[in-house]
Amino acid sequence: MVDVTPKEPTHRRAVARCKVFMRPETTAAVANREVKKGDVLAVARVAGIQAAKRTSDMIPLCHPLLVGAVSINFEIGDDYIAVEANVDTVDRTGVEMEALHACATAALTIYDMCKSADRAMVIGDLALWEKTGGRSGVYRRDVVGAPDARGARDASATSTGDTTVSDVSDTVTNVVES
Repeated sequence: MVDVTPKEPTHRRAVARCKVFMRPETTAAVANREVKKGDVLAVARVAGIQAAKRTSDMIPLCHPLLVGAVSINFEIGDDYIAVEANVDTVDRTGVEMEALHACATAALTIYDMCKSADRAMVIGDLALWEKTGGRSGVYRRDVVGAPDARGARDASATSTGDTTVSDVSDTVTNVVES
């Protein structure tokens, strides 16, 4: 474990995001609170908050932190639910892992509550979007050209020659068919 005792406590914040891709009927059921297990987003919000507070119990060598604030927000699209976790603290180390853990756990909770209606759901695009505080300062994710869980790239991105998930999928399909 890294020794953080020489560091001074500072205000630190992290934002993580991911998406749960699903059928449009499933997003409609969530939005209309028609899922049999209950209010999906309310339960996922509580799960995400709990996860942020218990991150060091799940991630080896992650420092236990006094989490000052956690917020979990959702955006419902036609075929996905976007999850955003914001975590704040005043401590000697950052809260990136707490934000990522909160986001992933909220997404897993959405999956768990909706799986009887849609087993084909996919959780993807989990990433740190912002981090502030500490010696390394501010980090903000550059999204231009970043692939999403389906391998699609931002339409405004220039080609970088990187291999995408869909490139690999096409290659695997071609190999299997031949």
